[in-house]
Amino acid sequence: MTSSARPIALITGGAHRIGAEIACTLHRNGLDIALHYRSSREAAEELKRELEQQRPDSVFLVQGDLCQLTELEEVAKQVRGWRMRLDLLVNNASLFYPTPLEQVSEQQWEELMGTNLKAPFFLSRTLAPLLREQQGAIINLVDIHAERPLAGHPVYSMAKAGNAMMVKSLARELGPEIRVNGVAPGAILWPEQGLSEAARQEIVSRTQLGRSGTPADIASTVRFLALEAPYITGQIISVDGGRSVQQ
Repeated sequence: MTSSARPIALITGGAHRIGAEIACTLHRNGLDIALHYRSSREAAEELKRELEQQRPDSVFLVQGDLCQLTELEEVAKQVRGWRMRLDLLVNNASLFYPTPLEQVSEQQWEELMGTNLKAPFFLSRTLAPLLREQQGAIINLVDIHAERPLAGHPVYSMAKAGNAMMVKSLARELGPEIRVNGVAPGAILWPEQGLSEAARQEIVSRTQLGRSGTPADIASTVRFLALEAPYITGQIISVDGGRSVQQ
C-alpha cells in the first residue's frame, strides 16, 4: 500500500464510549481512522459503516489484546501496512473497576496495569518510528485520579499515575519529532457497572461547574492537542469541570 496523503490516527479502544467520540471528531476534521478494538467487533463495524458513509475507505479496523505483546506487535504491523503512515496515536483503551485493598488479585493487578500502563507504553514505543516520519503526536487518556487516588480503586489509580508520568517521560524521550500529551477526564461517563443516583450527585457536587461533562468535551480537547497545539508537549489537560481545584 502506498503512503496516504491524508493524516492517520490510531485510536485504541475506539469502538464505543469516549473512544468512539474521539474517532468521530477526528474523522470530521479530516483524519482517516485506524480503529482498534479488543472484543467489541459489532460496535467497531457499525462505527466504521457510519463514518464511511461520510468518506469512503477512511476507516481501518484492527483487533487485538494490547496486553499481549505479540498481539500488540501485530496490531502495529497491520496499522503500518494500511497506509504506511501514522500521524496520531490516541491511547484510549482502558479497564476500570474497583479493587478493595484486601481483595486485590494478581489477575486484577495485571489487567489494570496492563491496559492503563503496559499497553500504551509498548504501543507508543513500537509506533514511534512511524510517528516520527510525520512529526506526529501521542495523546494518552489519563484520569484526574492519577493525582488524587479514588477510594476503593488503588490499582487503577496507581496505573493512571504511571500513565501520567509516561506522558512526561515520553515527551522527553521522543522530542523534538513527536509531541506527547494527555487528557485527564473527570465526571464524563458513569462506569458501565453503574452508580447510584446519590453517588452521581455527590460527584457532580464537587465540580465547580455543577454538572457532568460529555464525551464531546474530551474529544474536542484531543482534537485541540492533536491539530492546534504544535508547541505543547509533556502536558496533561484536566477536563473535569473544575473538580480538581477542590481540596
